[in-house]
Amino acid sequence: MKIDYTRYPLPRIRRHANPVLYFPAARLKGGQLNYPYPHKIKLQWSSVFGNSKPPDYIDIGSGIGKFLIEMAVKNPDKNILGFEIRKAAVEWTNNVLGSERILNGKVLWYSVVNGFDFICDASVEKIFYLFPDPWFKKRHKKRRAFSIELLEEFYRILKSGGMLYTATDIDELDTYHTEITEKHEKFKVYEGEWDICVRTPQEEFCIRKNISYKRRIYIK
Repeated sequence: MKIDYTRYPLPRIRRHANPVLYFPAARLKGGQLNYPYPHKIKLQWSSVFGNSKPPDYIDIGSGIGKFLIEMAVKNPDKNILGFEIRKAAVEWTNNVLGSERILNGKVLWYSVVNGFDFICDASVEKIFYLFPDPWFKKRHKKRRAFSIELLEEFYRILKSGGMLYTATDIDELDTYHTEITEKHEKFKVYEGEWDICVRTPQEEFCIRKNISYKRRIYIK
């Protein structure tokens, strides 16, 4: 199945979202307008995926969503759930998924720093954390979602032998991810081959421009 993306004009999507979206709902003072789902959401998987089953794959920061869409197409027997904080990107991706009748893919408007209380322990096979915003400026680094707390949630929801995939073209960010993962201590570095044939738009850009990038896999 090949999707004609020209049928789906991209809306204007800002590179960054409202700064409050990068922090847990519990830390925000008072009511916040335009904040994604609260951290204590309840999901009926029958309203998310066509087979009414929970997700097999998780895509963190799905962006425009082409990686998620293509993964869903190439893996029709797997449910893939994405999380993105830019609402316009979420709506665009879900529009493509719905229009193409791709029933095993969905994106939620959600900030992952709130955790995944709605996902059962040891239920997910793969988590993708690919080419996140590097947040270069020192005062902005607190917006990085990759943390001990997030890794603990990843570890909880992954099945035994489940995989966490990371990728970035920023050396400093790769080092940061590595240091956080080592500090967490529970994941092991996977020495096998990268087994995902679908590329994100950023990875395709790196290949076209001959920009080096690093890919890593961690296993529970």
